[in-house]
Amino acid sequence: MSNSDPLMLNCGTHGERKSAVVCKHMRRNESAPAGFIENCSDPDDLQAWCYQCEEKFDLECGMTDAFKSFNDMALVCIDCYEDAKKRHSLPVN
Repeated sequence: MSNSDPLMLNCGTHGERKSAVVCKHMRRNESAPAGFIENCSDPDDLQAWCYQCEEKFDLECGMTDAFKSFNDMALVCIDCYEDAKKRHSLPVN
C-alpha cells in the first residue's frame, strides 16, 4: 500500500469504505446541529470538526494536546462522514 492509497475501514453500517475523520461532537446523536467545518480540500482526505472544535482550535492556536483531547477525533467511513455533514451543517441564511 502506497502513501496515496486511502485508508479503508469496515463500518458496521455501510461495510468496507474509505475512511474519514470527524470530531466527537459529530458522533453524538443529538438533534441540534453542531456545525460542520471541513479541514481539507483533498477529496481523499476528508476531515471535519464542529464549531466548538473550531473555537477551541483558535483559542489553543493550533492542535495542542488540550485541543486533541477536546476534539477526540475518530475514523468513520465516508458514508458516515456524509451523514454527519448533512446532519450538522447549519442552514445558510
